[in-house]
Amino acid sequence: MLVRLGVSELCPHRFSASRSRSLRSESDHISPSRIYPYLFLSNPIPNMDFESNNVSEETNNNHGWQKVTYGKKKKANQTKQQVPQKGLPNGSVVTGNDNVFNAIEKKSEERRKVIEAQRLSIYDPAPPVKSSRQKNYSDYEDSDEEVAANGVTGVEDAEEKKKKPKKVKKPKVTIAEAAAKIDAVELASFLLDVSTSFEAQQDIQLMRFADYFGRAFSGVTASQFPWVKLLRESPVAKVADNPVSHIPEPVYKTSVDWINKLSMESLSSFLLWSLDSILADFTSQQGGNTKGSKKTTQKQPSRSQVGLFVVLAMVLRRKPDALITILPTINETPKYHGQDKLPIIVWIVAQASQGDLSVGLYLWSHLILPIIGTKSGSNPQTRDLVLQLVERILSAPKARVILVNSAVRKGERLMPPSALDLLLRVTFPSSSSRVKATERFEAVYPTLKEVALAGSHGSKAMKQVSQQILTISFKASGEGISELSSEASSIFIWCLIQNPDCCKQWEKMYSDNLEASIVVLKRLNEKWKELSLNKPSLESLTQTLRTFKTKNEKAIKEGEKTSDEGLYKEADKYCKVLLGKLSRGWGCMKATVFLAVVVGVGATFLPPNTLESLDWNKLSEMLTVEQFVKMTGI
Repeated sequence: MLVRLGVSELCPHRFSASRSRSLRSESDHISPSRIYPYLFLSNPIPNMDFESNNVSEETNNNHGWQKVTYGKKKKANQTKQQVPQKGLPNGSVVTGNDNVFNAIEKKSEERRKVIEAQRLSIYDPAPPVKSSRQKNYSDYEDSDEEVAANGVTGVEDAEEKKKKPKKVKKPKVTIAEAAAKIDAVELASFLLDVSTSFEAQQDIQLMRFADYFGRAFSGVTASQFPWVKLLRESPVAKVADNPVSHIPEPVYKTSVDWINKLSMESLSSFLLWSLDSILADFTSQQGGNTKGSKKTTQKQPSRSQVGLFVVLAMVLRRKPDALITILPTINETPKYHGQDKLPIIVWIVAQASQGDLSVGLYLWSHLILPIIGTKSGSNPQTRDLVLQLVERILSAPKARVILVNSAVRKGERLMPPSALDLLLRVTFPSSSSRVKATERFEAVYPTLKEVALAGSHGSKAMKQVSQQILTISFKASGEGISELSSEASSIFIWCLIQNPDCCKQWEKMYSDNLEASIVVLKRLNEKWKELSLNKPSLESLTQTLRTFKTKNEKAIKEGEKTSDEGLYKEADKYCKVLLGKLSRGWGCMKATVFLAVVVGVGATFLPPNTLESLDWNKLSEMLTVEQFVKMTGI
C-alpha cells in the first residue's frame, strides 16, 4: 500500500514547480477549511470502505482522490451522536466541528507573518525574524520569497562582519627598547624644571622623577617584566641588576647626580612609599590565589611598576644609607615580614650592597640573617635566599679587606654579637641537624667571624663587645656539641685576651656553668702558646685560676654527694695544670732577668778574655732553669 498526502502543500514533490508556487500563493487567500486529508489507495485494504457522494461529480472535483475509512471506526462512530456534516466548496463533506483546523489555521497565520516580516526586512535594517520551526522538516518548505529574503539578509550580515575593524595589536616593547628611548638631555631638562617648580618640596620632586620613568616604561607588559616571578624563581645574582642594567649610562649618571643632591629625610620617605607601592602590587597579584593552590594569577602591573623598580634601584645604589634610616620601621612593621615578602627585601638589600658593601653586610646581619632564627628559617628556600645574598656580598672584589676595615661603622658593628651567635649555631649544628645549607655557611663563616671580631685592640668599644661575646660563646661552649664547643671556646679565649676584665666575668659564671668552664679550661691547655704571649691577660688569668682552685678544693673537701663533685674534680685537675704552666713561665722570666743582671755585672768587673772563654752551651747543660730557680730562691 502506498499512502501519500493528498494536498499539494503537504506533498509539493507531486506537482511541478509552477503549480507548487501557485498553490502556495493561493494558500494565503484560501481558508484552511478547504484543506481535507485525502489518501491515495493503490491496493484495496480489508475492513476499509470507500465513501462517495455522487461519484461522478466527486471524481471531477477531487481529481480521482477518494476518502478511505476503517470499518471498525465507522461502527464506533455510529453508536455516537451524529455530528452535523458540513460541506466544502469542492463538494466534499467533512464530519466533526471546526476545531480540527485550529492548529492548521494558526500555523498558516504564523507563516504569513513570517513571510511578511521577511519581505519588509529587505528595506528594514533590523535583523530578520527566524521561524521557531525552521529546522522541523515536517513543516512546509520555504517559499521563493523566503529564500530570496534570507539570501539578501545573509549577504548584508556578511558585509557587516567584514566591515568591523580588527583590533590592532600593540607591538611588544622590551625593557631595553623602552630604556634606549630615554634621552639624557631631555631628562636633565625635566629634572631642572621639577627642581625649580618644587624647590622646597623634595618629596614631590621624587614622585615626579618616578612618574617620568613610569611613563617611559608604560609600554612594557607583564610578560616582559613579570617581577614577582623573577624575584621568586631567579637567582639573586641574576635579578639584582634587573631592570636597572638596561638604563643607558648617560641617563643613569644624570639620575644619580640629581639624587645625590636630595636630603636623607626625603629619600627615606620615598623609599618607604616605593616599598609600600611594590607590596600593594604584590598583594593584588596574589589575590587570585586559593589556599593550597600553586598557580599564581598574574595581573598586568601598572605602568609605573617597571619605572619604580628602576628609580628605587638608583636611589639605593647612590644613597644606601637611606635604607638604614628606615630599618627600624621595617623591623617593627608586620606588613614587611613574611616568607613571601623575603625576595623583595633581599632585592632591596642587594641594591644597597651594590652601592656600599659595608651597608649591605650591615643590612644582611640586622635584617636578613635574623630570619634564620624564626620559624620560617627552617625552610630551604629561605636559607637559600639568605645565603645567596651574603655570598654575593663576599664575592665582590676586595670584599674581605673592605669589610674588615669598616667592621665598625658610625659606632655600630657590621656583625653584632647577636649575629655571631646565630651564625655559630647554623654553621656548627649537631651531626643529625646538618643540612645542605650547612656547608655553604661553613664557607662564609671565617670571613664573617673575622668581621665580627675586628676592631681596635684595647679600645673601650672593643672591651664592651668582648664582654658581650664572652657570654654568648661561654653558653655555646656548654651545649655538648663538639664542633660548636670547640669553636665557641676559642672565641671565649679571644675575649680573655682582649679584655682582662673578662676573667672576673668568668668567675661569676663559673659555679653555675661547670661543663662550659671545663671545656674552656681544656681549650686553654691546647692554646697555651697563643695565650702566653699576652702578659696582661696572663696576670688576670693566674688570679682567676687560683680562685677556681680554691672553689674546687672547698667543694671536694665538703664532700658534696652530687653530680657536680666529678665536675669539680675534673675542673681542679685542669686548673692545677694551667697554674703549673703559669708558674714555670714566670720562673723562666725571672731567671732570664737574673742571668742578664749577672752577665752585666761580670762584664763590668771581669776581663774581656774571661767572658769569651766561657762555653755557654756547657753552662746551659749544667744549670737548668728549674735548678737556677731553686738556687736563686725565686
